[in-house]
Amino acid sequence: MKNPEQNGASALMRQHAEQQFAEELAELARQDDRQRPPNWKISPWAVATYLLGGELDNGFTVSPKYIGQRRLMEIAIATLATDRALLLLGVPGTAKTWVGEHLAAAISGDSTLLVQGTAGTAEEAIRYGWNYASLLAKGPSHEALVASPVMRAMQDGKLARVEELTRIPADVQDTLITILSEKTLPIPELNSEVQAVKGFNLIATANNRDRGVNELSSALKRRFNTVILPVPETADEEVDIVRRRVEALGRALELPAEPPALAEIRRIVTVFRELRDGKTEDGKTKLKSPSGSLSTAEAISVVNSGLSLAAHFGDGSLRANDVASGLVGAVVKDPIQDRVVWLEYLETVVKERDGWKDLYRACREVAN
Repeated sequence: MKNPEQNGASALMRQHAEQQFAEELAELARQDDRQRPPNWKISPWAVATYLLGGELDNGFTVSPKYIGQRRLMEIAIATLATDRALLLLGVPGTAKTWVGEHLAAAISGDSTLLVQGTAGTAEEAIRYGWNYASLLAKGPSHEALVASPVMRAMQDGKLARVEELTRIPADVQDTLITILSEKTLPIPELNSEVQAVKGFNLIATANNRDRGVNELSSALKRRFNTVILPVPETADEEVDIVRRRVEALGRALELPAEPPALAEIRRIVTVFRELRDGKTEDGKTKLKSPSGSLSTAEAISVVNSGLSLAAHFGDGSLRANDVASGLVGAVVKDPIQDRVVWLEYLETVVKERDGWKDLYRACREVAN
């Protein structure tokens, strides 16, 4: 079977951050003369520049990966230069995974040491497993050991990532306590251990709305510094995030559509922000909020889905009828309660707003 990488990076459906932004990372490393913590590819200053964007002394422009408060990123980066792990906390769609991936790519040059947390995540995913054929044939041995991403990060002095930490069962979560406090992973079957190499640390993400599903123990909480990622402060900020991500996804998926008009993106972002905040932009009308999160990530998905419809079943220009189905699907998660909220919003806000009649008609058609 042919490896897609043989056809070049362009054949990959989704590149890792260190692949997609290899040129920027290489240029930062060349220009970076500041002190680097052990095993870091670039300095903390350069990591911040990579995340937030900027122009280097030689005129090279680094694109922003995170649009928001600079201080939050500085705190996150500084945490990873200490012996404390980093917990990125926030509501769905606040770029926790995105930030974690780019931090790992910039600091370690490798964002792939990932444990995806679910209700079924077992201890082996964090500690280690066994090659059972080898285990049965020869008994416990280093050759039969299957290292987890966390173990490999410890051995190589890199960053490991644990996604959706609060979805992992509590007893499995606590496997991290010894790793984070003692920087060692015992292997009792071999009367051995793995000690972390300098540069090792861990980035975890957790969803505000899942707090209490598998709440972190106080012992584990103490091993983390927590950075709360907020929703974008302004509509302009959120529009810019959606535009940048949609354009990048459009290029990756090779959609034969025109770049989305800012006006259409702004309408979608406005709908999401008003329903999320429970009031219209001018503050004059109070609104009921639906059960879903209506995150920036979902706004990106709505625009991207609309672009696909416009490209393959339209004339390539994003219009109201292209985004209507995605918009309704994002808002109406509960077919009874959310439908009432959505129809009320359509009639009291969308229908009466200047220049929004096309969106009203398209959404009514889908809703019916």
